[in-house]
Amino acid sequence: MRALPGDWSRPIVFCAGTAWHGNRGSDQHMAEQLARYAPVLYVDPPSWRAPCRGGTRGARLVAVSERLALLTPWGPPGPNRPGMRKTADAAVRWSIRRTLRALGAEPSTVVIACLDDLFGAVPGARRVLYGTDDFVAGAELMGISESRLRRDEGHRLEEADVVVAVSPVLADRWRAPGRDPVLIPNGCDAALFVGADAAPPPADIGLAPPIAGYVGHISRRIDLALLEAVADRGRSLLLVGPAAACDTERFDALRALPNVQWVGPKPFAALPSYLGAVDVGLVPYADTTFNRGSFPLKTLEYLAAGRPVVATALPSIEWLATEHVLVARSPQGYADAVDRALSGDMSSAAVEDRRAFARAHAWEVRARDLAIALGLTDSERLAPCFGSGREAAAASSVRPRTVA
Repeated sequence: MRALPGDWSRPIVFCAGTAWHGNRGSDQHMAEQLARYAPVLYVDPPSWRAPCRGGTRGARLVAVSERLALLTPWGPPGPNRPGMRKTADAAVRWSIRRTLRALGAEPSTVVIACLDDLFGAVPGARRVLYGTDDFVAGAELMGISESRLRRDEGHRLEEADVVVAVSPVLADRWRAPGRDPVLIPNGCDAALFVGADAAPPPADIGLAPPIAGYVGHISRRIDLALLEAVADRGRSLLLVGPAAACDTERFDALRALPNVQWVGPKPFAALPSYLGAVDVGLVPYADTTFNRGSFPLKTLEYLAAGRPVVATALPSIEWLATEHVLVARSPQGYADAVDRALSGDMSSAAVEDRRAFARAHAWEVRARDLAIALGLTDSERLAPCFGSGREAAAASSVRPRTVA
């Protein structure tokens, strides 16, 4: 086990639900920003490709930065298969303990951004359940037994010292006797997306402006009827991201239209270029239990790029409480909202207002509020995580405008 630079005597062990080198989301952003307050050991979900020599389970440990390290534990193939979860969890706990012994570290905190049985890896440490999604509601999407996830959720809620929820809906669902979840929504990389207008235009876009754009996974979470309505209105529609587990025939028909272009998945660092090419950002989520408990990162990323947003009426969108996001409830209304956004204020002052709103919801702010909740800093609590989006950004008193 290799040594790590710096002082690792009191790290945060961050057991992630997504791999560090996977799609960049809440886990990676939060762990990266928490490293400002304490060293962070980011624990990937288990991989059977991690070292396992001579029958001995191993792990891969890599320094990402001076205060952030990545641990990829060994685990059996198909850890979510019936009967394999306990084996996988035990392997991860073993890898964490072995790594901490090698580092001579006694963690102050264990954060799990999943429902796996991992708190026992570090007895005596503060236990934090970080709900980045409504895991139980997403059982079908993840192909995991809902009853198992519900049982695991109950155990983790009982074990946790601090419960953090990413959305108002999840916070309300997790609120119970003795449980008072801290609401810490998703944030955005405001510093990255502020460069959207200065980024070089992508060479693979062949649409006429103005362009309505969607960046993200094209899956069953998306209401294709909303995108179809925008395209039927004759608007240029750009789709950026992987397409999986969606209505393939319907999606193929959509992207075959002359005013629609799908460019596939792109690296996170390349997204400012694509947002620089669009004039309005789309959040066309279907009205499902899972989506109502989510907090789409893309909403704030669009605003950080200075773009107005058209979204569906999710509780997280209502929480943001900003006039920079138009809310629609039907395909016709969604297309109308896109028309309205494209004819709205595109001045430099309006662009800066959107960016300022997004900065108040940056990942630095979210991590600071989590650090406060964990006692890692004694700074005054900030509004973004304990009030509404309006309070957080000192935005106008106008609620998101519902157009249909």
